[in-house]
Amino acid sequence: MGYQQYGIRPELVERVKRKMKNLATKERMKALLNGVTKYDLQDRAKVRRLVRSAAAILNEPLTSDLEERIIAFVIAQRIDPNNTLHLLRLWSMFR
Repeated sequence: MGYQQYGIRPELVERVKRKMKNLATKERMKALLNGVTKYDLQDRAKVRRLVRSAAAILNEPLTSDLEERIIAFVIAQRIDPNNTLHLLRLWSMFR
């Protein structure tokens, strides 16, 4: 799995997936990510802000090291939120 290469533990991913099944949490995350562009997801400062906000919504404490790993992972994926193929690739990575 790609995220494991960046040092992101599968236990964290499983906890986040479980928390995202909560409808209220899911809606808050959608609101946070509404309007995000592929250029925003390549800007380290904006990704850092999004990661911190998402961690607060999910009530997941992140160490600065883990935060940097997540940021590096997001930037390396070169995600375009308007491209369906990019979203399918991400979905399959975290199934």
